[in-house]
Amino acid sequence: MTATMAAGLTAVQAQEPEKKNSIIPEPVSVTSHEGEFLLTRASVVALSGEDLLSTASYFSGYMEEYLGYPLEIRVPNTKKKESVTGEICLVNSDNGETPGGYQLHVTSEGITVRGNDASGVFYGIQTLIQLLPTRAGVLPIVPAVVVEDYPRFPYRGMHLDVVRHYFPVNYIKRYIDYLAWHKLNYFHWHLTDDQGWRVEMKCRPELTAQGANREGEIEGLYPGVYTPLPYGGYYTQEEVKEIVRYAADRYITVVPEIDIPGHCMALLGVYPEFSTTPDEPKKAALTWGIYNKFNNVLAPKPEVFAFLTEVFSELCDLFPGPYIHVGGGDECAKKWWKESEQAQVFMQENGLKDEKALQSYFIHYVQKVLNDKGKILIGWDEIMEGGVSTDCVVMNWRRPGYGIQAAQAGHPVIMASSGYSYFNLKEARRQQEVAHRGYIPVEKVYTYPIVPEELTAEEARRVIGTQACMWTEYFPTPAKVEFGVFPRLAALSENAWSVPEAKS
Repeated sequence: MTATMAAGLTAVQAQEPEKKNSIIPEPVSVTSHEGEFLLTRASVVALSGEDLLSTASYFSGYMEEYLGYPLEIRVPNTKKKESVTGEICLVNSDNGETPGGYQLHVTSEGITVRGNDASGVFYGIQTLIQLLPTRAGVLPIVPAVVVEDYPRFPYRGMHLDVVRHYFPVNYIKRYIDYLAWHKLNYFHWHLTDDQGWRVEMKCRPELTAQGANREGEIEGLYPGVYTPLPYGGYYTQEEVKEIVRYAADRYITVVPEIDIPGHCMALLGVYPEFSTTPDEPKKAALTWGIYNKFNNVLAPKPEVFAFLTEVFSELCDLFPGPYIHVGGGDECAKKWWKESEQAQVFMQENGLKDEKALQSYFIHYVQKVLNDKGKILIGWDEIMEGGVSTDCVVMNWRRPGYGIQAAQAGHPVIMASSGYSYFNLKEARRQQEVAHRGYIPVEKVYTYPIVPEELTAEEARRVIGTQACMWTEYFPTPAKVEFGVFPRLAALSENAWSVPEAKS
């Protein structure tokens, strides 16, 4: 993090009681009082237990790096049943109320952050940071205030495509910090697609040895101009574990995505025999550019299903979170199955009436692999085309109507409709930077109706949250990614966190 990034937290200095504190996302309630509290280098952060040590270390590290105030951390001796005493008290109430909820109480005597659980304490710290100065040299004075807060949805996510363009580990951590500052709790990591395979698989090392590299790029707006430009990169399993740990310390769960049965030309470049046209010349060099769509798909062959078992089993072991995203048919060109004699025979032998049913066969197969590992499958809304079980989570990326259908069919739903939450679209009609066509101003993100009014109360409860996506065909650098993400990320966070009554 840099000082500039810290400024992006919308922190505010001590204010008069009648002034409104600018906290993003907006809390359920904020009550200002007379007085203020001054943190000093002698201030102590006291914890109710060791489960809050990572949060205390996070806060102490922030204070030292940006404000020059290293803070001592005190962990009580639980055997002696010591009370929590200090100028800054962090308490995990573990009260069974809304996960992530917290109370922040600042008086002239000190600061108390009391969370419904450990994550709530962390979110309370994020709010506290926003009440602090944004740069060193300014006294860290916090206004007297009482904040009562809890999240609107249990799933509050942000996505990053590292396939079209690769981003190093240090930047992935910075991106995760952006999510943490905004009280988001899921990082959807898009790791494979037509243009590259970006995660090391010990069971299939050739996936990254060959599939992580391509020979060309396309410059400019699609169809653009092809340029021979070697491009590649991938994350080792040790790097993945490092990122997962880093995210977990910020109460963020990583959701990996491996796209099947379409969007897998990088895979087919390594294993052309897995495609419906195995006799075509092998494309191990991955010569296609970054904008291809509707390419070949996985063929329903024994060796393909064996591959899926191996790779998804290893992926489950690598990512401890509950969810694995499989893509699941988005923009899957079914014409390849229609034209494949082998695929047609497989469909007949397995009683599959059409190619949509074959697509669902792949999803059901991978779902069993995931369920056997204790994981839950997430797929884009096309997974419903041939029918899937209701314990699959549907991520609605097309029109909201598909999310409505999913909720009505009994699925847990994550609303991520591209018309409201694809940050790779321009923010303004006159924007000169190259981006995908269409535009999404910050106001539209903020007013996205995450729970459609067409749903009944029971159906509405199946909407578990929302996320936004950052696809990187036109965003090859961190600076360009941040140009697309901000300030819309703040609008996303408030819509995902703040209860409707709290939003102003």
